[in-house]
Amino acid sequence: MKYKKFTLENGLRVILAPMTETGTATVLVMTGVGSRFETRKENGIAHFLEHMMFKGTTKRPTAFDISRELDSIGAEYNAFTGKEYTGYYAKVEAHHWETALDVVSDMFLNAKIDQDEIDRERGTIIQEINMYEDMPARKVGDFWEEHLYGDTPLGWDIAGPKENIKAFNRRDFVKYMERGYVGGNVVVGIAGNIDPKKVMAEVEARFGVVKTGARPEFKKASDRQSVPGVFIHKKKTDQTHFLLGVRGYDMYHPDRFALGILSVILGGGMSSRLFIEVRERRGLAYRVRTEIETFHDAGYIATQCGVEHENLEKAISVILDEYKKIATEKVGKDELRKAKEYIKGGLAMGLEGSDDVIEYLVSQEILRSEIVLPKDKVRAIERVTADDVLRVAQDLFRNDRLNLAVVGPQDARKKAKLEKMMDLKFEN
Repeated sequence: MKYKKFTLENGLRVILAPMTETGTATVLVMTGVGSRFETRKENGIAHFLEHMMFKGTTKRPTAFDISRELDSIGAEYNAFTGKEYTGYYAKVEAHHWETALDVVSDMFLNAKIDQDEIDRERGTIIQEINMYEDMPARKVGDFWEEHLYGDTPLGWDIAGPKENIKAFNRRDFVKYMERGYVGGNVVVGIAGNIDPKKVMAEVEARFGVVKTGARPEFKKASDRQSVPGVFIHKKKTDQTHFLLGVRGYDMYHPDRFALGILSVILGGGMSSRLFIEVRERRGLAYRVRTEIETFHDAGYIATQCGVEHENLEKAISVILDEYKKIATEKVGKDELRKAKEYIKGGLAMGLEGSDDVIEYLVSQEILRSEIVLPKDKVRAIERVTADDVLRVAQDLFRNDRLNLAVVGPQDARKKAKLEKMMDLKFEN
């Protein structure tokens, strides 16, 4: 992976990644603020602002003008809001790179954010929130983080509460952008079949106007715990959905690669321990997967399932048994090798397109202010030993890190049973 990084006078960083073997180009603009940089009154504004960027500029007055121009060149385009970043992108045939850059930069720099459009978009976002409420497999993840991090920005829902959505005005958006959409907190990336010199000149001409400034501070996560946590969101559903896991490591932790291998062994792929035990041998779930999440100052590893209501305790028991097993028995040589190859294969296949490459580069730069190349990640993965995996499992799978979030028609009696069940499995 070849790339060049530049820094403009205003502090804005530019990453260019020429890919002569592809026929596409992707423009991505990312800013290092997301929902965890909001106040309680602002909660939801980062996501709402993402919507407003598509509602028109002086040059392209309406949302239709923006979408028509991008559609006319066959572009794939969208935006995304996380807890620590927000991104805007367009992927096009390589010879259309300048149009993609012109449109994305115009949206990012010159969005009108008209009050009338804000008022119209409220309904759209409220319906988006309602849609997610009707998706328990997604809702349980939000519910998990809400209880893991409590009443802090990291624990709040990215979409925000409806009362905030109904109250935002143009001044709120402008204030938020002045704080977070500043030179030192923005990275512009372009990958694909491009001429870096031509692209760099166009990027500098457009983004040199961004005001200087650094990333704002965020409130640190509440990441302390002394006993297992069980949290139930009672809702009428066809399945009970749950996340079961433990507090993990932040994105800088030296054991993050060992943790990644641990998660794959447990629930990454159709030959993982939990897929075999939960689905293949017992038929308890259609989907079972263990994944990790890392933030600047916190993280977790958790297994997600959707099961028949009466099978909740059975599925949890199987998962806890596997957690305990991996924390007491060293993984074998073949299983360790399989997990490493699984990660390496996913890394390689996830970097085939210009959009994949630039998202990889820009997200690392915006979050960590450094880029770890895939080859360096592979080296780190290869250095992980079975002893490392055991040590990490023993460090994490403990009562004072264990949590369970459930969405389904469960009641207080069920919660008491689950609390007792979890406490029996992990003793300090």
